[in-house]
Amino acid sequence: MSQLLHTMIRVANLEKSIHFYTQIMGMKLLRKSENSEYRYTLAFVGFDDESTGSAVIELTHNWDTDSYDQGNAFGHLAIGEEDIYARCKAIENAGGKIVRAPGPVAGGSTEIAFVEDPDGYKIELIQMSSATQGLG
Repeated sequence: MSQLLHTMIRVANLEKSIHFYTQIMGMKLLRKSENSEYRYTLAFVGFDDESTGSAVIELTHNWDTDSYDQGNAFGHLAIGEEDIYARCKAIENAGGKIVRAPGPVAGGSTEIAFVEDPDGYKIELIQMSSATQGLG
């Protein structure tokens, strides 16, 4: 059996990113490790540990890099939510940035919203009642 374990994204300010994913998005800091020889730190955040079947996010901070060009290939991370409207209010109240208000997708009925993390990565929030049905 195979399992998706994590997605890695590079972050410019590790502490800001950890704060965003834990305090604003409600994830847990699962573990953190430093490699002083190669000058990077890894922090894993998620709603649950990979051992439970949950995928997590690996935040990689290269000590000598203070910004990244995201390019145009990466799209977004997606998180299923029971109530995207309430989550968006909570995210805004905690200082998070909503870049697409909750509501149905263009030409469909699936309800989504988009949040942006401190590095500009987009996070799609999808209403769980339709999260596995595609965006129709």
